[in-house]
Amino acid sequence: MKDLLARFSRCRLANDVLFFCTMKYTQPGHRSLTVGVWAVCLINLALIAMTGCKKSKQAAPPQSIDVEVVEVEQRDVPIYGQWIGTLDGLVNADVKAQVTGYLLKQEYKEGSFVRKGQLLFQIDPRPFQAALDQATAQLAQTRAQLLNAEANQHKSQLDVEKYTPLAKDQAASQQDLDNATNTYLANKATVEATRASIQAAEAAVETAAINLDFTRLVSPIDGIAGLAQNQVGNLVSATSSVPVTTVSTVDPIKVYFTPSEREYLAFAREDPGSAGRATHPSRMRLELLLADGTTYRYKGRIEFTNRQVDQNTGTIRIAALFPNPGGILRPGGYGQVRAVTRIQTGAPLVPQRAVSDVQGTYQVAVVDKDDKVSIRTVKVGDRAGSMWIVTDGLKPGERVVAEGVQKVGPGVHVNPRPTSFTEKAVANQGN
Repeated sequence: MKDLLARFSRCRLANDVLFFCTMKYTQPGHRSLTVGVWAVCLINLALIAMTGCKKSKQAAPPQSIDVEVVEVEQRDVPIYGQWIGTLDGLVNADVKAQVTGYLLKQEYKEGSFVRKGQLLFQIDPRPFQAALDQATAQLAQTRAQLLNAEANQHKSQLDVEKYTPLAKDQAASQQDLDNATNTYLANKATVEATRASIQAAEAAVETAAINLDFTRLVSPIDGIAGLAQNQVGNLVSATSSVPVTTVSTVDPIKVYFTPSEREYLAFAREDPGSAGRATHPSRMRLELLLADGTTYRYKGRIEFTNRQVDQNTGTIRIAALFPNPGGILRPGGYGQVRAVTRIQTGAPLVPQRAVSDVQGTYQVAVVDKDDKVSIRTVKVGDRAGSMWIVTDGLKPGERVVAEGVQKVGPGVHVNPRPTSFTEKAVANQGN
C-alpha cells in the first residue's frame, strides 16, 4: 500500500483523498472502523490511476536520431572484370637424363636461383669416359690403316706408270700391265673404304664425347631450380618420363586467366591494339590480387590470347606477364586478375553500406527536405569499388542514409550529418 501511495503522491487529487481518509478515520472515535472503509479509499486511488491527473504533464516528443547521409552523385566510373588466375613460369625447362647411369652428386640447392650452364647433377662418368677412350683408339687405328692403304695405292700407281710405256714398246707383257692396273684400282678402293671408316670412327668419338657430356646435368636457362625428383645413388635413365628437376624463369612471371567470350569481347573493345594502348594506357593495366587478399604492387600486361574459344566452357585463355623482381611469386600459385572492361558514364553512385538486401530486393533510406526518412526500393547494377551503381529508384542530389540505417524507419525524423564516400571509394577501386 505504501508503494501505491508513493506512486500517486505527485497527484493533488490523490493527496486530497489520502488526507481525508487518514484524518477522518484515524481519529480516536473511529478506530473501530472496518476494513471496508480502507477498501473504498483504495478503489478511489485505482480510479485516479486509470483516469490520470488532469494537471499531469504531457509526454515529451521523441528526439531526432543522428545519422550520416550522403548525396547521390553521378560520375564516370570504370567497371572492372575479375577472373581466377594461375601462375606459371615464363619458361619451364625440365632437366632430364640423356644417358643411363647413377647419380653421384647434387651440385645445387633446391629452390635457389641458378644460371644457364650451371651444374645441377653429376652422373657417374666412368663408363662413358671408357667408351670415349675406346672410340678414340679406334679412330687412331683407322687413320693408320688409311696411311698404309694410301702407300699401297701410290706404289701400285707407280707400277702402272712403269708398265704402260714398256707394254706399248712390247718390252713388257700386257699381262704385267693389267696386273699392275688391277692392283692400283684395288688399293684405291681400300683407301676410299678406309676414309669412310675414319668418318665412322670420328662419329663414334663424337657420340662418346656427347654421352660423356650428358653425365653433367646442367641448367638450360637462368631461373629457379625446383625440388630434386631423384636423389644421389639413384639410377636415372633417358627413357624415364620424370625429369630429375625443373628450372623456371619467374621474372617476369606468367599468369593465365580465362574470361568468358562476352567479357573477352568487352575487354577487346577497350584494347583495340597498340593504338588503343597508347590512347588509354591506364585502362590496359592488369592488376593481380594475391591469395592473402593484398594487391600486387606491379601492374601486368597481356602477352597473348589463345587462338580459339573453348567450346565446352565458352571461355578463352589469356596469358599476362607481371614483373617479379626477387622471385616472390612462384609457378603454381593462384590469384585474381582484374582489369577495366568498360567505362560507365554518368553512373549514380551510393555506398554499398547504404543499400539493404531484403530477400533479394534492394532498399535505401531516403531523407527528404524535412529530414524525414522514407524507405525506397531501388535497382542496382555493377559495383564500383565500395559503391553501388543505382540504375533505378534514385536521382542525383537525393540524400540517403549511409551510417545508421538500422536505427531508422519510415517517417522517422533524423538529424542528418553530411559525409562523402564517393570520391574516395571509387578511387580506391583501382588500388
